[in-house]
Amino acid sequence: MTLHTLTVHEAAALLRSGKISATALVQGVLERIYALDNTVKAYLALTPELALEAAAQADTTLAAARREGTLDSLSPLLGIPLAIKDIITVEGVPLTCGSRILEGYLPPYEATAITRLAGAGAAILGKTNTDEFAMGSSTENSAYFTTRNPWDLSRVPGGSSGGSAAAVAAHMCLAALGSDTGGSVRQPASLCGIVGLKPTYGRVSRYGLVAYASSLDQIGPLTKDVTDAALLLSAIAGHDSLDSTSVDAPVPDYASALAAAGNGSSRPLSGLRVGVPREYFVPGMQAEVEAAVRKAIEVLADLGADVRAISLPHTELALPVYYLLAPAEASANLARFDGIRYGRAAPADSLWETYRRTRGEGFGPEVKRRIMLGAYALSAGYYDAYYLKAQQVRTLIKADFDAALQDVDVIACPTSPTTAFPIGERVADPLSMYLADIFTLSLNLAGICGISIPCGLDAANLPIGLQLIAGAFEEERLLSTAYAYEQATDWRRLSPDVKCEE
Repeated sequence: MTLHTLTVHEAAALLRSGKISATALVQGVLERIYALDNTVKAYLALTPELALEAAAQADTTLAAARREGTLDSLSPLLGIPLAIKDIITVEGVPLTCGSRILEGYLPPYEATAITRLAGAGAAILGKTNTDEFAMGSSTENSAYFTTRNPWDLSRVPGGSSGGSAAAVAAHMCLAALGSDTGGSVRQPASLCGIVGLKPTYGRVSRYGLVAYASSLDQIGPLTKDVTDAALLLSAIAGHDSLDSTSVDAPVPDYASALAAAGNGSSRPLSGLRVGVPREYFVPGMQAEVEAAVRKAIEVLADLGADVRAISLPHTELALPVYYLLAPAEASANLARFDGIRYGRAAPADSLWETYRRTRGEGFGPEVKRRIMLGAYALSAGYYDAYYLKAQQVRTLIKADFDAALQDVDVIACPTSPTTAFPIGERVADPLSMYLADIFTLSLNLAGICGISIPCGLDAANLPIGLQLIAGAFEEERLLSTAYAYEQATDWRRLSPDVKCEE
């Protein structure tokens, strides 16, 4: 049995049956990492001791539950090896946010999402690569190295959660956590041929997630299939008193929603209204992407969905609005990295020179670019013209979704306008890089939920993602729709044939 290729729910069933042990499972995935990660470069730091310690504890718990007949009470994540994007804190494990400015920093606390995973018995394998402070769409902005796409090592895995996406796609973990500020879970999921879920803002605690843009950031799972996404969301979702933006609302049983969608009916989506926004099929997008997504929408119709055209008229304004608001929030959030309180410090003769040298040497070009954009937008004389106006247009973008989701239940569209692009192709053209997120930014501005699932391959054998969107706290509907599509197709069964470099 090849343990590293298992999904979370497959591994959970085998662990309960006693056919495999958590220790063997974790060791098998670690061996996969040791064999491949010098090639893929998904991880910034490994924690094998912590993972094996959690696995040993899981084996003890499983053995006791078998004796006592209490297996059904155990979390499905017990003993499951997971990877964590290195922008989410794990106590005592190096946190870099993909930046030199935090090199050597060991957080004395951990994210609520990690506490909940640990409480479920998951085994943390390590921290994955990210664009610096989650600013990027390719992981090329990492201060350490560029992660490679397992489907084609000459191409990017997407970003900023590219390390997590590549680790899942290459079977170097069973699932992972990432963060999504403007598409940073969904876009790399699309480019790597896996599932990426962006929950509703407030559904998952942001405590311990290093802030890029506080009104947009959200932790989300990257998984091999939709069932696993439901299991991870159930584990990390829920109110948290440590996060003032966390919503105090019950957490549904997302796995049960999938069971209802897979009730054996040939038309499980009967009665579901699916909207297709004309603004998301634009000139210049890759023809193979449009063809694959339109074919996927036909599958939704065959499953019983009522497919209809809709309009989201302010879509074209999402990109400029995002790149005013997100950098403005970043310029404030990243002010704390000054050489005094966290991480790197560059000694100098004056306090001002310490600030200047620390930030100048510690931050990379993209972070500096966004800090300057944000500071400019917030500066005297420009606040009303730029930042305030962007907030007003953000309200219009949210209103577009609110209106559309009165008439339809789910929106279907592409996740990314192209498949994975070559490493280095867009580094010198920031605007071209920003356009990689053109179909994902609006959801974060509106605060609603979305998911990317595989729906095809292009002529170069690179994955294509279908994005499904639902209203705030409609994750049950979103997941059940994605699951119905997934079960009607075979795209989830495809996997890259990544080879070790000699």
